[in-house]
Amino acid sequence: MDEHGKITLSKPVLINGVEVKEMTYDTDEISGALYAQAENAKMKASGSKGGNLAGAVELDYSLHLYIGFAAVIAVNPAYTFEDMERIKGRSLREFARIGRGFFIASGDSEADSSDEQSETTPEPTTQAQPSSKKSQ
Repeated sequence: MDEHGKITLSKPVLINGVEVKEMTYDTDEISGALYAQAENAKMKASGSKGGNLAGAVELDYSLHLYIGFAAVIAVNPAYTFEDMERIKGRSLREFARIGRGFFIASGDSEADSSDEQSETTPEPTTQAQPSSKKSQ
């Protein structure tokens, strides 16, 4: 999943007197303070006072939505969580997908770790084969 990009809203939203149809986002620009604001906004919207009831951020679907919102706010500082909460419809799935990707390894990270495994896997295999021949 891309860490940055653009979302086309299924229904435009009015922000600061302007009808917004597209929003840019970048999860790499989410700061600790913005993360905490996202979590606070999620708890406020859900009426939760206990924090993450899902037990793990990977399973906290409401937080995924708000982290997706935070990715937009990070690169559009004139937007607020209250603005983002006015978004309706199918677009919410896209924001949740972005937030989920923030918590779960992206394709780039998986490619990096699989490259590392590919590089290290042949070495032990190569070393193990001569050892086997010596013991025979």
